[in-house]
Amino acid sequence: MSLVVSGATVVATPRGRAALAGELQRAVELLPGAVVRCEGTAIVFVGDRHEHDRRFQKPDEVLDAAGGTVIPGFVDPHTHLPFAGTREDEFDRRLAGETYSQIAASGGGIVATVQATRKASFDELLGLTLERLDRQLLNGTTTTEAKSGYGLELETELKQLRVLREAARRHPVEIVPTAMPAHEVPPEWRHDPDGYVELVVGQIHPAIGAQKLAEGVDVFCERGVFSPHQTRRLLADARRYGWRVHLHADELCDLGGAKLAADLGAASASHLLHTNDEGIQALARRGVVGVVLPGVSFFLRERYAPVRLLIHAEVPVALATDCNPGSSHTESMPAIIALACLGAGLTTEEALVAATLNAAAALGRADRIGTLEPGKQADLVVLNAPSPKHLAYHFGVNLVRHVVKAGKLVVRDGALVQR
Repeated sequence: MSLVVSGATVVATPRGRAALAGELQRAVELLPGAVVRCEGTAIVFVGDRHEHDRRFQKPDEVLDAAGGTVIPGFVDPHTHLPFAGTREDEFDRRLAGETYSQIAASGGGIVATVQATRKASFDELLGLTLERLDRQLLNGTTTTEAKSGYGLELETELKQLRVLREAARRHPVEIVPTAMPAHEVPPEWRHDPDGYVELVVGQIHPAIGAQKLAEGVDVFCERGVFSPHQTRRLLADARRYGWRVHLHADELCDLGGAKLAADLGAASASHLLHTNDEGIQALARRGVVGVVLPGVSFFLRERYAPVRLLIHAEVPVALATDCNPGSSHTESMPAIIALACLGAGLTTEEALVAATLNAAAALGRADRIGTLEPGKQADLVVLNAPSPKHLAYHFGVNLVRHVVKAGKLVVRDGALVQR
């Protein structure tokens, strides 16, 4: 099956098979009037229409970009998709002046979602996850990471990850599953957090590993959650299973999480709102991708991560939604790009790279997704806009017209193609 996307004002894409950092993070190639040809699941040509017509036969299908912009499919490298329940009452409490920490201390926060997720059946959780994947796809996301972490005990952690496995079978969005039993200390272990760490190491990790339910592991390294010492213990154990290592780092305070991520050779460190200069330099030296979550800053009305310092230090910056019910309830990468530019201070070019190639690098997939180049997987988005700058400039609307995933048209004219 061959598919050609033609009629675009411009094809805009980074290039390469590794994360871009520093000045190179602005390196977006603009190809006016170019066409993209997909054969099977792969891209085989990106370039001039006349050159294409000279080299290739007529395709099986032509997708008209109608003067829009063609970009790589978005990669969302940090989400918490498989959860039950919502927390709009907490949202109102924050609007009234309570902090995230105060709400968590009163029994809300992550623990409230844990209770709802433990109660949800497999089918209920699967249905909710598929709905969120639909919204991601309609907003141009073709690959997403998704974490467990709303179980905090063996059976629900396994349930969340099995839901992700089943969702991956049913849905075109590619899912990268991450185990996160160390998302919070559950209420029944608050008297003995070290004991919970040993439970994770002794029971939860082995069960996840035996069933091959995860590609990576994440830990919330934060004051009142998991200490740097406990985080080292958890992630050292995770290495036994060959999992990619990630950290929630320096979100609420400077606990040295960024430096710890570098010391451990993590693939990514997320949040980074309070990271200090030493941490930033450590991330740069080790090439750890800094995953910035501007939706959290916006939703919680907190500071933004120091993206200009990260870029200047040549830390590769990625963007993610952090889709979750408590601190960033959105599946929209275009919304995150707008916030990253208007709130955090990225340029539109830096934001596009952060939402595609660098996000793919955070998930160990930069060799096959994140750019529009021959040999890469055919994941692309057609925007109803004449320039990629409109992702931030024309904010608050969904500009996604068409989406192609692995060479198949999965969104046409803003609607899902039936699975």
